[in-house]
Formats: sequence, C-alpha cells, structure tokens
Amino acid sequence: MAALNVGLGANEKTPVGNGRSDVGLCEEDVERHALSLRGRTLTASLAIVAGTGFTLFGYDQGVMSALLTAGQFEKVFPQVVVDASHPNHATLQSFIVAVYEIGCLIGALSNLWLGDRLGRRKTIVVGGSIMIVGAILQTASYSYAQLVVARIITGLGNGLNTSTVPTYHAECSPAAKRGSLIMIEGSLITFGVMISYWVDFALFWASGSSAQWRVPLALQIILALVMIFGIGFLPESPRWLVKHGRNAEAAAVISALDDKPFSDPEVQRTYHAIREAVEIEEGNHGLYGNKEARGSHSQLRELFTGGRTQNFRRTSLGVIIQCFQQITGINLITYYATLLFQRLGLSDVTSRIIAAANGTEYFLASLIAIFLIDRVGRRKLMLFGAVGQCLTMVLLAVLGSVKGGGAQVVSSVLLFVFNSFFAVGWLGMTWLYPAEIVGLRIRAPANALSTASNWIFNFMVVMVTGPSFNNISWRTYIVFAALNAFIVPIVYLFFPETAGRSLEDMDVIFALAYNEGVSPVAVSLRKDIPPVGSPEADRILGIHSSTTSERNSGEQT
Repeated sequence: MAALNVGLGANEKTPVGNGRSDVGLCEEDVERHALSLRGRTLTASLAIVAGTGFTLFGYDQGVMSALLTAGQFEKVFPQVVVDASHPNHATLQSFIVAVYEIGCLIGALSNLWLGDRLGRRKTIVVGGSIMIVGAILQTASYSYAQLVVARIITGLGNGLNTSTVPTYHAECSPAAKRGSLIMIEGSLITFGVMISYWVDFALFWASGSSAQWRVPLALQIILALVMIFGIGFLPESPRWLVKHGRNAEAAAVISALDDKPFSDPEVQRTYHAIREAVEIEEGNHGLYGNKEARGSHSQLRELFTGGRTQNFRRTSLGVIIQCFQQITGINLITYYATLLFQRLGLSDVTSRIIAAANGTEYFLASLIAIFLIDRVGRRKLMLFGAVGQCLTMVLLAVLGSVKGGGAQVVSSVLLFVFNSFFAVGWLGMTWLYPAEIVGLRIRAPANALSTASNWIFNFMVVMVTGPSFNNISWRTYIVFAALNAFIVPIVYLFFPETAGRSLEDMDVIFALAYNEGVSPVAVSLRKDIPPVGSPEADRILGIHSSTTSERNSGEQT
C-alpha cells in the first residue's frame, strides 16, 4: 500500500522495515498504544458491548406491547384505552408508542454533526446516558404528557446509539466475519424484544401495583449502564483514528484485532488500505476536483456527489434499505403483538403468553441469519425475506376476511411465520448494509441519514397501525403485502453484493462501475476485482501520485 507521510512527529524513529511500512511510523510508537485486550477476546468484547446496545434497542421496541393493555397502565394513562365510547383514543394509543421514534429520529440526525466530532465511543456513551435519563423519566411518569416527553428523550439516546453502534462494530470487524458479527447484533434486537415480552408477562400479575408497568420501563437502565461501562474497556475505531491523524493508535488497534505485531504483512496491508482510503476521500488525489470538497464542513455536501465515489448512490442505498425494513410491516407485530392476538379473540393472559412465545421464536429464527449471511450473501437473503413476507401478508389478509376459530389459529401461526422470514432476511441486514456500502469519509453522516430513514418510516408505520385496523381491519395486511412485493425488484436491480469485501473494496467496485458505465450490482458479483492498494485498484480509483511510486519502491526493497 501507499507509504504516506501524514501526521508524523519530529521525534519519530526508524520505521518498521518490512517493505510496506508507514514512513515515519515506527513499531515503538505503535507499542506505546498497545491494548491489553487482543484477538478473539477483543472481538468478543466488541460484540458483547455492541450487542448490549442492540438488546436495549429491542427491549425498548417490545416493552410497550403488553403495557398498553395493562390495568395499572390504563389507570394512569386512560388516553390509551380504546373502546366504543372513545374510538379517537386509537390515535392517542398509537402516538404514545410512535412518539419514541420522533426522539430516535432527532438522535440519528444529530449524528450528522456529532458522529465524527466525538468519535464512535464517546457518541455511544452520550447516547446511553441520555437513554438512562429518559428511562428514569418514563418510570416516574404520572401523566400522558410526561410520558410523551420521556419517550422522546429515551428515543433521542437510542437514535444516537443505533446510528453509531453498527458503524463502530463494522469498522472493527474483519471482512470475512463482519456479516455474521453484525447479524449477532440483529439477533440481540430480537433477544431484547423477547425479554421485554416475558418481563411484561411476569409483571402482569402485579395487577394491584404500578410496578406492573414501572418496573419493565426501569429495566432499560440496567442495559444502558452495562453498555456505557463496557465501552470504557474498548478501543476507538481504527478508521476514525486514521481519519483524525492518530495513526499510531490506529495501528495498535489493528494489531490488537488481528493479535499480530504491527510488522506483520496482513496488519500492514489493512493499515495502509485504511490510510489510502482516507487520503482518497480527503480529496488529495483529485477525486473531488476542487479544494472545497475537502474538510469536515463539506461532508454533508459530499453525500450528494457522483463521480468515482458515487456517494449519492451509496447514501441512497443506505437510506432506502432502512425504509424498506420498516415498510415490510414488522413493527405492526413487534409493537402491537399483544393487541393483535387479542383481536384474534384470545384472552388477556393467553394473548400475552402467545406474544411472548412469538418474541422467543423471533429470536431463535434470527440465529439462522448469523450462519447464512457470509455464505449466502446479502442480496439473496433480502430477496428471500421480502418474497416470504409478501406471501405471508397475503395469507393474513385472506384469513382476516374469514370468520371462525380455525382462521384465527392459522392467523396466529402466520404472525410467527412472518417474523421468521423477517428475522432471516431483514432484521440485522439493514444495520449491516449501510455501514458497508458507503465510504469512510461520509460513513458517519450517511449512517445518520439512513438511521433517520428507519425512524421516520418506523414512526409512520406505528402511528397508522391503530387507526388502520380500526378503519379497514384485515385490509391493512393487503397494504403491507403490496409494499413487500415492491421491494423485490428494487433489491434485485439496484443493491450490490457486499459479502466478502472489505469496506475499502467497495470504493473500488463503485469506481470501476463508474469507469465502465455499468451497474455496481454487476461489478459486485464479479470475481476479478483487484484488491485495494494494488496498482490495478489505484488506476481504477484514479490515484496518480507519488504515493504509488513510493509504494512500488518499498515493495522492491
């Protein structure tokens, strides 16, 4: 890779001499930043902390499902009680659930400015701290308005976390295992949903105390504290460190993740690939064509640029995939599982048991994707999920129009089936793909936008669900069947495959597609893509500078 002179101190010593070492960056500098956690221990610790964040996310999504019909909750918040004398309460009921997404949207959008300034770790700490404040306020609520404000605050923290954690984890994961590691996060979302359902069911029996709903809301605090405490033992993303000129620290993190010395050729290759990607995206090789495209203040503008980087197309893919996840109709079930089973004629207790069982099956089904994502690839799983979801919604609509106990039983089973298709094809996918598809320079703002897309459409779906079932009943399923059918051709035609590619390899794929005037989808499926840092890749990326000759000279040494 290119030997680059960036951020070198005057007191730096002899560089590592392996033929591809960074000019001025010596092994002693790297060792000063050596980490105590290394290799599998470090990778596992990253997965646990990131997973805790997504368990908290899932818990927040599921916890309101059974609380909406809990006696003590209805006593304090009569606005959520929907009956013949208060049909307008369907909107208020949906709003108390959906307003959380407004907070998440604000939090995600704030990451457009905070993400790259604070770094991945500090942003997660800020997000977790805000969630603790929001959870305390929710637990202490005594009025509808107070609960609305508290849920917005909690959502703000979650928006920061969900737009940062996948990026952080992806940037600290090897290409061969990145998909399965991020999919574990997706599974932990469902794990959080499952826990919330069973906690709600356990506290359902505390019918004489407000603990029936206050305790489930308070348990969010424990998960947030674990995440904040755990992040203190983990390193910053090496890609963020390089981007901010902290090269020795970045090299130490890469060395620790691979559990190899900095002089190891593979560690050197990864380090230089990141360095070169940063140089390209800072405009030092003329990719942007003018000085205005350089510097942090231009990042938002760069989201809308084309050329070899194809930033606008890549950002759009991240935004669209998050939209698609929500319009599948998954939160029709996640947020309203208990109510849906009650609408099928089940009793309060039975509907809660079935909802908790549904959440448990949802979690178990999500484990399948962990083993398939890097073997089958992203595109095939998305297509499989969308087709299955479409057919399931069609069947739910047909059975919804039929009266009788048999139809109710099959409809209950189909809610489990829908969750299974979603868990395999779309659950973790939309947190993985946006982090993979965009370049390093715009990754934080692009993921903030994509996460904001998730929350906008999440709010829309959750907000309309109650009134929709009140007005058009089972026909609601027809709407979601059509939306799932729409997803299939869009994914097939426009979404490139990212499996097995490093984050920097995607730069080469989009640049090659631009150079040849073909679809990035077709290029992504080819086997002849040159690796980042090779002379062929440099030519594709438009790198014509002294760094190439410098690297070639080093390789000949």
